[in-house]
Amino acid sequence: MRPASRAAVSALVAVTALIALGACASSGGGSPTSSGSTSGRIAVVASTNVWGDLARSVGGSTVTVTSIISDPNADPHSYEASAQTELAIAKATLVIENGGGYDDFVATMVKASGTKARVLDAVTISGKQPVAGQLNEHVWYDFASVDKVVAAIAAALTAADPAQADLFSANASALTGQVAGLQQQLAAVKAAHAGAGVAITEPVPVYLLDGAGLVDKTPAAFSAAIEAQNDVPPAVMQSTLALLTRHDVAALVYNEQAVGPQTSTVLDAATRAGVPVVPVTETLPAGKTYVTWMASNIAALGSALDK
Repeated sequence: MRPASRAAVSALVAVTALIALGACASSGGGSPTSSGSTSGRIAVVASTNVWGDLARSVGGSTVTVTSIISDPNADPHSYEASAQTELAIAKATLVIENGGGYDDFVATMVKASGTKARVLDAVTISGKQPVAGQLNEHVWYDFASVDKVVAAIAAALTAADPAQADLFSANASALTGQVAGLQQQLAAVKAAHAGAGVAITEPVPVYLLDGAGLVDKTPAAFSAAIEAQNDVPPAVMQSTLALLTRHDVAALVYNEQAVGPQTSTVLDAATRAGVPVVPVTETLPAGKTYVTWMASNIAALGSALDK
């Protein structure tokens, strides 16, 4: 699911308006949330709280992190860029964007703000390439990609504050060790269920499903239409529903942050057919770290496949 880059232009307000906002970031409405004052710490801005949490894990108390998209109950498509966001980027030392077309508003805001921040693009760092002309930009569900981004964050923070190099290295090593634990948990699911078929509403969790050795049987035209917010052709919808009613799949993996009439139809069909549903999200749920969130996703997936 790609957060809209619309309304970025509306954020390009007069410099005087930006100054009036001050350095504070509000957690209300569509504004970014911040871990606190940037005084004496490295200011990091991340496009979503997924990358923000990883930056905080590496930087510890030496960083203050502003995550632009952070509401776990919101569809990232609804994001509206603001002058506060541009101000945060203007003051940042490090900006982390997802890339791959997911958060184009960040590049727009970086250019408009005149920031001198170093910018990390997670998709570029991951090295992921389009498959059959399509790029799956949801690289935070791919643990090898996350490891690469964590290493890049540690390097960027070290460049900003060389005196803390040992801390950043130690924190990054600890985090990659935890990610290795996630890979082991996913490998256990693969050992038990490799080859099982699943359905999805859109490609958000595909890297995780691939890591578990599962087969996505959803018609490509269905998930492509949902991700693009287009109507699903009737014949494609019928084929998708048939996967559930015929029990051709072991689970439906459902993006609960992007709900509409068509995805609700699929969810209802799965519920009626008794096909287990595994909800996933694009942003970090409240009270979770990246590691605990992914551990929950893997556990829920394994549990559904065990039924």
